[in-house]
Amino acid sequence: MLKSLFSQFQTRGTYQSAEPYGSGHINDTYLVQTTEAHCPNYIFQRINHHVFQHPQAMMNNIVLVTEHIRNKLNPYINSERECLTVIKSTQQFPAVTDEEGFYWACYLYINDSHAHDLVTNTKQAREGGKLIGRFLNHVSDFPHEALHETLPNFHNVDFRLENFERAVKENNFDRVQQCQSEIEFVRSIADEMKLTMSLGEQGKIPLRVVHNDTKFNNILLDSDDNGLCLIDLDTVMPGYLHYDFSDAVRTIANSSAEDEKDLRKISFDMNLFSAFCTGFIGEIKHNLNSAEINSLARAAPLMPFLHGMRFLTDHLTGDGYYKIHFPGHNLQRAQAQFQLIRCIQENISEMHKIICNLSH
Repeated sequence: MLKSLFSQFQTRGTYQSAEPYGSGHINDTYLVQTTEAHCPNYIFQRINHHVFQHPQAMMNNIVLVTEHIRNKLNPYINSERECLTVIKSTQQFPAVTDEEGFYWACYLYINDSHAHDLVTNTKQAREGGKLIGRFLNHVSDFPHEALHETLPNFHNVDFRLENFERAVKENNFDRVQQCQSEIEFVRSIADEMKLTMSLGEQGKIPLRVVHNDTKFNNILLDSDDNGLCLIDLDTVMPGYLHYDFSDAVRTIANSSAEDEKDLRKISFDMNLFSAFCTGFIGEIKHNLNSAEINSLARAAPLMPFLHGMRFLTDHLTGDGYYKIHFPGHNLQRAQAQFQLIRCIQENISEMHKIICNLSH
């Protein structure tokens, strides 16, 4: 199938092979290699239309944002390494459909690039911060109204809580009893997690164009750990800067994998957090208002909370959303996220001091 899809895009070279690529939970992604050494390789992605129900709108968002960013990059430097490149179809569409009705997107593969699930040094953390801050700077003047909300209520705490409570009440898979401590944890901190949305509703923090999924493996580095660009732009749409900050912190300053089974191994690395903030705030501080600065640290647990609650909700409803690799995988993921929140909460005062010092 990929060989026939290859010919439907404005690709160069001859299709040689394809292999699964990355560790995403939602879409199916492949690295397609070409025969000719002088021709690029490509990333092909089958869009999960059960999650992204409007694939064309999603791809239009990606095209608009990447073109906006590319116009700001130095044309004499290889901008194809600093910004994701959408390869359009031979009919000038940003995606094509296969025989089963699935939408496929094609991107230029960035050679000698690496995505990591775990941060291993402060340079990686700092470079990740720089890339996210730079991305937000590049799109700060892009009108968020021009983008489709491809995943309505994506980071809406109230919406996610409603889904969670419904799953608990219905208990269709008889899993509630085994999850009582996790359920109570969600309920105990739910009000605190509404801070970002509350500030937005009060007009204290601006709605921006944000990535919305800045986990560390969506950050490409070169072989020397220098930052290249952000990938996986499926979720680019209006949101709050706190979303990108919190999701990056969730994975960059986390000592363990997203689904670590041994909760004793999970900790929050303040050295990595400080390095990330040095890169992030160094790029974006002139574009932040005081309310954003003062609320960043308290917003840090937000994305671990949302992800953990969504993992738990998926576990309670039969694992129909996220790919799992063994029974109970989503529950294990949720437990790991909740333990990370506890670690973050112990450090919020120090985190706030670091952010304030870097913002002046």
